Amino acid sequence: MIEDAERRGLLKQGGAIVENTTGNTGASLAMIGAAKGYRVILTVPDKASREKLSALRAFGAEVIVAPSDVPAEDSRSYHSIARRLVREIPNSFHPNQYDNQLNARAHYHSTAPELWKQMKEKIDYLIAGIGTGGTLSGVSKYLKEHKPEVRAIAVDPEGSIFYNHFYKHKFSKASNYKIEGIGGSKMCKALDWSYIDDVVQVSDRQAFRMARRLAREQGIFAGGSSGAAVHAALELAKELDEPKSIAVILPDSGLKYASTIYNDEWMRTHNFL
Repeated sequence: MIEDAERRGLLKQGGAIVENTTGNTGASLAMIGAAKGYRVILTVPDKASREKLSALRAFGAEVIVAPSDVPAEDSRSYHSIARRLVREIPNSFHPNQYDNQLNARAHYHSTAPELWKQMKEKIDYLIAGIGTGGTLSGVSKYLKEHKPEVRAIAVDPEGSIFYNHFYKHKFSKASNYKIEGIGGSKMCKALDWSYIDDVVQVSDRQAFRMARRLAREQGIFAGGSSGAAVHAALELAKELDEPKSIAVILPDSGLKYASTIYNDEWMRTHNFL
């Protein structure tokens, strides 16, 4: 997304990258900005862990924390603040990961071929969380071109809007949930529903407890969205009558959540233990 903006003259030397983010894209933009000399301003919801905010600031990014319990169109939301800043700051560029088609295309050209190769071209199910939908859309498109019968399953937190949209074809109002990096309160153009076969809901409690199980039983230190995806995969596995290969994308590190998911006091406070 950044290289395309540079080629098109939308982002010039000395300019600013402004983005609303809940997860990995913000971290990537902070790194890219440091390496290329851009000012980076990131708006994030207030449920973001303090480790995540510290990491963004370590790269020199300016971080603006906004309330997470307001609609996306509300002027106080991290979505709206980013759009306003782009209008106000000269020579600034908004990658807009939620609606940028290059989001999914990046995963089509990089994540998907790597996964297909490492799985030795044996994938029956693809499971991943959806925030912007770019990861799942891009990877699913590639896999279905190579094996049309692959089923792509999106994992959505309880309280997000995607599950109801998929099954009831209506726009519901999002409610608060603690999982970071997936789910949403608005539809995204980076999300291509034609490459998604099913959507499953996972609760905060299920996601966080599974993340802790991954660490203690498998030695995999991952975050809440990873826990949600693995929970969905295990539920799917219970329903299968014959062996199948299930590829599950775990996009986050547990290091970002030492003060939340991996903190017993925080987990007890929110009734997750």
